[in-house]
Amino acid sequence: MISDLVADTVAQSSALSRDEAVEAMSAAEAIGRMLIAAGHLQQHPITLVAGKVHCEITTVSGTAALTLEENLNPVPGAAGADDFTIHLPSPAPLQEQVKAVVDGHARLSDAVPPAPETKTASSGPLIDHETLRRAVTQR
Repeated sequence: MISDLVADTVAQSSALSRDEAVEAMSAAEAIGRMLIAAGHLQQHPITLVAGKVHCEITTVSGTAALTLEENLNPVPGAAGADDFTIHLPSPAPLQEQVKAVVDGHARLSDAVPPAPETKTASSGPLIDHETLRRAVTQR
């Protein structure tokens, strides 16, 4: 499912190949399963960077997974991308295994993903706490 999400997001770009994304995710499949089994993908995401798109993919397990609504639709905005990288988390117990995987594929990286570009108009807080407080106290 995660491979399809990555591939479908990348495929929005006419300059990039869905097959190349599938190939990269296939190369990362074994270490991905280890990261999920050890619980690392609950706190440290796999991050797809494709142009201006930064797609952080985490997993949920336990009771929370039973009530969670999955969102595995392609992430919009990758149409103009001409490059992509899949950044894998590299927690201490699995660093050597992650390094071996990323060294074997040009689209995989264990480096910290670059910070996403933010537009000034959307970089403020989503909730105006002061206005919300006033509205609640007036009731």
